[in-house]
This record gives sequence, C-alpha cells and structure tokens, in this order.
Amino acid sequence: MSKSTLIATSSIQEPALPAIKVGLSACLAGHSVRYNGGHSQSKLCVKQLSNHFQFDTFCPEVAAGFGTPRPSLRLNGDPENPTLSYTKDPNSDVTEQLKQGFAGKIQDCGHLDGYILMKNSPSCGLERIKVYRDNGYPMDTRTSGLFASALRKRWPLLPLEEEGRLHDPVLRENFILRVYAHHHFRTEVLSNPGYHRLLQFHSTYKYVLMAHCQSTYRRLGRRLSGASKEPLELLLSEYQAQLMQALAKPAKRGSHCNVLLHLLGYLKQSVPAPARQHIAEIIHRYREGKLPLVTPMTLLRHYIDREGSEYVRAQRYWQPYPEELGLTNSL
Repeated sequence: MSKSTLIATSSIQEPALPAIKVGLSACLAGHSVRYNGGHSQSKLCVKQLSNHFQFDTFCPEVAAGFGTPRPSLRLNGDPENPTLSYTKDPNSDVTEQLKQGFAGKIQDCGHLDGYILMKNSPSCGLERIKVYRDNGYPMDTRTSGLFASALRKRWPLLPLEEEGRLHDPVLRENFILRVYAHHHFRTEVLSNPGYHRLLQFHSTYKYVLMAHCQSTYRRLGRRLSGASKEPLELLLSEYQAQLMQALAKPAKRGSHCNVLLHLLGYLKQSVPAPARQHIAEIIHRYREGKLPLVTPMTLLRHYIDREGSEYVRAQRYWQPYPEELGLTNSL
C-alpha cells in the first residue's frame, strides 16, 4: 500500500456517537441474556432511538453470575422489601447475590441522562412487578424490580421508563423530553456551576416549564430573582429537583395552548392582526384535538423566526429535542 493511500485511509472519520448516553436493559439491545437464553430486542431502541442516544447496556442477572440460560426468578414476601428466589425453589434466597452483582453499576450511572428498562422483570421492571406469598399466589400489591428500585433510589432525578410504555406517543415524548432536559442541565449548568449559567438555562427553559407545571414555573422564577443570595450548591440541587419533578408528567393540550398563546403575544407589534387571528384559530383547533401539536408550533415559529426577539427565538420550547424524532406529530 502506498504512502498516499495510507494517508487517505487514516483521514476517514467514523460517524460521531450521539452525545447523550442512556442506560438500556441488555435484552432490549438484542443481547441473548434472558433466562431462556433469548432476547427481547426493541426495534424502537435499536432502529430509532440509537440515532440519538448512545446506549449503555447492562443485565443485572448476568452480572450477578446467574448464567444464561438460567432458572426463572421471582420476588417474594414484603412488597416494600422483597426477596429474590428461583421460581421453582421459593426457599432459595439469592437477593444479596443480585444486589452485589449490580452494586458497582448503580454507582457508575452518573454519566447517564436516562435509563430504559425491561418490563415484568424481577430485577429491571420499573413497576407492577408481582410479589408472591408463601402459598405461591401473587399479592395484590405490586412493586419494582430490585435493580430498578436501587437505580431510582441512588439517582432519583434520572429519567426512567419501561420500553413497553415508550410505544405510547405521549409517554415517549415525555421521556425523551426529560432525557434532554437532564442532559442540558448536567452539561450546561452542573459541568461548570455558576449563578449566571443557571439563569441562562432557566431563561431558555421557561416555556417548557410553563407547559408542564405553571406553579413550578412561577415558584422557580421567584426563587431565581434573588439567586445570588443563596448558596450555589443548594440552589442548583433544589432547582434541578423541581425541574425534573415538573417535567415528570406529560404536558396537557390546554397547557400547550396557554404557552402558544403567550408566545403569540410577542408578535402583537410586528405581525398584522389577521395573521395573528389565523394562528390563534389553529391553536384552538389543536386544543379541540383536530390538529397535532406540530401544526400550530410550526406556524407560530415561522413568524417568530421572522419577527420575534432573540429571547423568544432562543426558547427551548420550540425544539427541546431533535426535530427528526417527529414527536410532536403524534401529540
């Protein structure tokens, strides 16, 4: 091979990996780690979300040394503090073995901005996991898998969701919104903490907050008016907690309409009344469920980009996540 060929070959760059890292149950990535030796590959994760997320895959049961294939496992006893056993041997207690297997992983999740978990798993299931009585029958009370529970306890602000629920457009949009909000706050504020950085972040996220929880939007606004008087570390911690809590529930149509009309108000002096009335009518049709959210947002943003101030154009509400995901098409 000639020297020129070597130089040309070395200049080829691999596509950059997505900057956002999200944890993923290994079976959902297509790894054959399930108890029966199979997998539960998620096309949504592997074919779509992998274009935007760099997945960090993990199987707590394999990490704990249970092997593949392996006897199935189940939770027993107190739903608040269940034990883990083999399904066909309820007297076997392998709780500590599983916990020791994932202990190191739990501590190593600080670089993640979300986690997608496998449903119905006694280790990874986020909710509705059966807990069995001594007589072999499940209790009415359901719980979380042991790994999911430990993950939530150690990283309470980390967006978590079960893969099955992500097939609901509203829940998928909400999870991805939270992942990006978590990433933006971590990289734009926590990476180099400062009062100014926090105020900048809040300035761009104001209308995202308003759409999800007006009371939190107002409360954080008042809190930040005297931000410099508070200890920075405490302020950042409490702000992030309230931010992620506010975003935990999907925004309703009425809340989106309130934000859209508020943003329309910025065009009062620059856009003729007939055009503004047309936009208001489109927003109303969205409120009635006749149009998806993308329609009024696209129309309004067209005018904002032309006539709006730098402040309103910079609002993350317009694009809290990549437009290519098409999430507002189904809202």
